[in-house]
Amino acid sequence: MMINETFVASTPKGAYEQAVDKYGTQDLNIVSAKQLRYDDGELRAEVVIAVPKELFMARSFGEAARMKPKAVSEEEELLGEIGELKAQLDQMQEEMKSEIIGVTPHTSVSEEIKALFMKKGISQVWLDKILSSLVGTPLVEDANLLVSYLLEEIDETLEVREEELTRQKMIMLVGPTGVGKTTTIAKLAARYAYLLDRPYKVALINLDSYKVGAIEQLAHYADIMQIEHFAVATPDDFKARVEALEGYDIILVDTAGMSPYDTQKFIKTVEFVNSETARELEVHLTLSATVKYEDMDDIYQNFSFLNLDAIIISKFDETRHLGGLLNFMLLYKLPMSYFSTGQEVPDDLRVASKEYLLERFIGDVHEG
Repeated sequence: MMINETFVASTPKGAYEQAVDKYGTQDLNIVSAKQLRYDDGELRAEVVIAVPKELFMARSFGEAARMKPKAVSEEEELLGEIGELKAQLDQMQEEMKSEIIGVTPHTSVSEEIKALFMKKGISQVWLDKILSSLVGTPLVEDANLLVSYLLEEIDETLEVREEELTRQKMIMLVGPTGVGKTTTIAKLAARYAYLLDRPYKVALINLDSYKVGAIEQLAHYADIMQIEHFAVATPDDFKARVEALEGYDIILVDTAGMSPYDTQKFIKTVEFVNSETARELEVHLTLSATVKYEDMDDIYQNFSFLNLDAIIISKFDETRHLGGLLNFMLLYKLPMSYFSTGQEVPDDLRVASKEYLLERFIGDVHEG
């Protein structure tokens, strides 16, 4: 006879670990795993484990209770029957699901979930690394629990760079052509100058002498916001201009958009990055949320030479599928600083958060 026992924690992984601590992995069968929002507003995970009655009595009431002959109460019989019935219903539901989506009976749960996450953009390399550590555990036999576990692993891997404005700094935006660096610079300038707890003194420097109209576009934003704006052509001029802006809280630097194969622009940008100035420099790679898997390695390998501090993610409004972007973050482990969610200046900019990114990705997974 089997007894069902429910374990509750803030995450499915935590609830499952409670069950393992009590019973070990032998004879441990997962009946269900789900997340529920309790009356206090908190989201908690409930994992129901089915264990033999004899083992349940021994772990719950001590060895004496297991050895002592005792008549089975009606309540215990009812609990056992309910557990068995629920397990049968869950099995029927899984079989119906398999028929609907065309999964053969020989396809394992872990293979199904792996295929789903790969379809949504997560690389096989990362998934194999995580799933290999779960072989032989009940996690790989429960789809809901496995999805929750993978999402938790993604959450733990992602990093966020907190917004810190207590000291003078200079932020340089670099990135591929067409990712929206200039518009993002304008949003950051408006945020720092007008939208925070106090107005920060902001100046803009433009290093992009390649793109037609680039200087004029940033100058237009600067005029509207009444912020100082300067175009600089050489590393020496850049150093002199930064020193002249000593009294400013934040200097924002716009650079030329570069393809990963544009060696000349990279060399010139490296010269600016390596300029010896007294001002602290942060280099933020601006990356589109629509980034393609095939381009990831080229982008990272080339821009990593600029000693990247963080990533600003743009164009959230141009895609519903964020698996490719998440895959980039998982593989290269760079902290996120800001999200650009549309074209409006300054409204469509937010400080980066794991919650926002994962909510968007989870919605896409659920559609799958």
